[in-house]
Amino acid sequence: MDEQRRQPLTWEEVERQVFTDEEIAASRARVDIICSFIDARKEKGLSQKELAALTGVKQPAIARLENGNISPSIDTLSKLLAPLGKRLAVVDA
Repeated sequence: MDEQRRQPLTWEEVERQVFTDEEIAASRARVDIICSFIDARKEKGLSQKELAALTGVKQPAIARLENGNISPSIDTLSKLLAPLGKRLAVVDA
């Protein structure tokens, strides 16, 4: 018998089957924020430890934020972004 093999699904296809559009948008926004934060820290040439010393936010908390393991408050994000010359903003999608 000539059985046809199914092509494996792409991540985007799986994502759309499992998550709502709102969940996908929230996840992508979270990744964008984390990546922008990491890029800004590295552009300033700061280690997590150095940023912790400047902000009072403990280095393990910064590591967990960068790994996506915690969702920091707006206050904490603002505190971390200030020495990087950045701020939070709400913009059109």
